Amino acid sequence: LDIDICGPSAPRMLGVEAEEVRQAGTGWQPVWVGDRLCVMSIGFMLPTKSDAVVWRGVRKNGLVKQFLRDVEWGDLDYLVVDAPPGTSDEHITLAQSVKEASNVAAVIVTTPQEVSLLDVRKEMSFCAKAGIPVLGVVENMAAFVCPNCNHASEIFPPAPSAPGAPPGVSGGEAMALEGGVPFLGRVPMDVALSRACE
Repeated sequence: LDIDICGPSAPRMLGVEAEEVRQAGTGWQPVWVGDRLCVMSIGFMLPTKSDAVVWRGVRKNGLVKQFLRDVEWGDLDYLVVDAPPGTSDEHITLAQSVKEASNVAAVIVTTPQEVSLLDVRKEMSFCAKAGIPVLGVVENMAAFVCPNCNHASEIFPPAPSAPGAPPGVSGGEAMALEGGVPFLGRVPMDVALSRACE
């Protein structure tokens, strides 16, 4: 479920942006990517890919609720929600809408530099206030992997180590230690991965 209302990217990243959402008697039908993966996004509903969504909070909140209530998801193993950065209307509506559900948790994604970590720490704080457990932290764009020699170069300046963190631990890993949650790993910038998302 892509709830990044102003910047929906899931249709593109999953290779289904030419598809359309259909209405059935039981609700909106999500777009199927494969036998066991479907997606819903406002990206399917825009007249063109470059149309902006200029909505205030009330309309965003309404759409998030509709996606949760009116989409015919069927029997789900997991509902993975891609949210925009920050702690805005979409996050509050989502947290309120799923508070009675069991097995709700968050995976926090950050990049290694402090300017990103400043925002992401707020997301961890939001989860604590909303009663949403954090499964762990993933550091995205941790390094650039050269397609010729496979050497990994850190292109973002890593954030300073957290107080008490072991030497060399910085960025997302340091933030995870600081927040008392597991560090799940680093995802490098890789040409093959980038092409797969395009």
